[in-house]
Amino acid sequence: MDSADRCRTTKNTRIRIADWIWEEQMSDELEKLSEVVSSRRDVLKTLGATTVAGALLTTAGVDPAMAQDLMAANSTLKCAMGNAGLQATWCAQGKQAAEAWGALMNVEVTWFDGELSATRQRATVDNLATQSWDFVALQTFGIGTLNDPISRVIDAGTPVIAMDTMMAPEGQLALHTFIAPDNIFMGAVTAQALFDSIGGEGQVVMTQGALGHTGAQGRAQGFRQVLANYPNIELVDEQPADWDVTKVARIWDSLLTKFPDLKGGYFHNDDMALAAYNVIKAKGREGGIKLSGIDAMPPAVNAVLDGILVATVRNPSCRIHGWSIANGVAAVVGGEQAGTDVPAFILADGPVITQETAAGHLWLQKNFLI
Repeated sequence: MDSADRCRTTKNTRIRIADWIWEEQMSDELEKLSEVVSSRRDVLKTLGATTVAGALLTTAGVDPAMAQDLMAANSTLKCAMGNAGLQATWCAQGKQAAEAWGALMNVEVTWFDGELSATRQRATVDNLATQSWDFVALQTFGIGTLNDPISRVIDAGTPVIAMDTMMAPEGQLALHTFIAPDNIFMGAVTAQALFDSIGGEGQVVMTQGALGHTGAQGRAQGFRQVLANYPNIELVDEQPADWDVTKVARIWDSLLTKFPDLKGGYFHNDDMALAAYNVIKAKGREGGIKLSGIDAMPPAVNAVLDGILVATVRNPSCRIHGWSIANGVAAVVGGEQAGTDVPAFILADGPVITQETAAGHLWLQKNFLI
């Protein structure tokens, strides 16, 4: 077998491994959540649930003796959580991760779905604010849209954790902490990969998320920083699609007619990138237009393996949602105070995905570790 055959065999093996992992994790993901959590509980029974959960609590900053007391007493904390909208696969995976971590730490998670709408999210958080919680963790659809109800939650003495995107301009809310990735970095590295793939010249599109989402703002900033180094690349469109794949399909159907020489598409998340690819494929333009995304959800990781996307980078949904559970427990049980025991910002980092790292990365996602 020559070297080319060995490379093809290795790639095919990786693809089969990645596909198997993806099918195990994401098939009918929301309907299978209870089954996933139950499987984690079965593992814990084998390993010793009290020991494992106590170790996680200790890692979260809870005194080891207090962590063991909490587990022994089987105390259950009540947490309200929500993110931008479960239509997005990143958000759906975050919910799974939060509930799995919650099952380990005796936290009962009640979910408040933002439905990819600032107005609908505000209504559901207004409802959240009328109830009593041990702690609250939210990803907002738009910055500053939840200030009034969240202020009421904070005034009641409840720790509030912001996830992934800024909940309000700095100083407006007394948040417990903010857990997020480096969106500028993520935008820059995937933009660089895209520009390299088109040889540093040609027409490109940036399809943005929700303009009020600070994560989307950072991803746009990273893109523009890299674009400034490429005078021969022309940005011909930058419409927001609000993370909505239906909007992406409409936008890209029009763009492909308007720009017959389009060379590349940069997307603020992978769901939108793959939605655009479906339109491109339907019009017979696949191969001629390079695409890059952000989030590194399993379908996108497989798309990198298959050559459909040139790159993606991990926005670590499982870390952000899981660490939020851990921070809430540390605040309530361990007595951690904002600004003294816990910093105002916690970076949740994630790697750029390559064909060499894809299969191992999917295993980490399957177990809600990144």
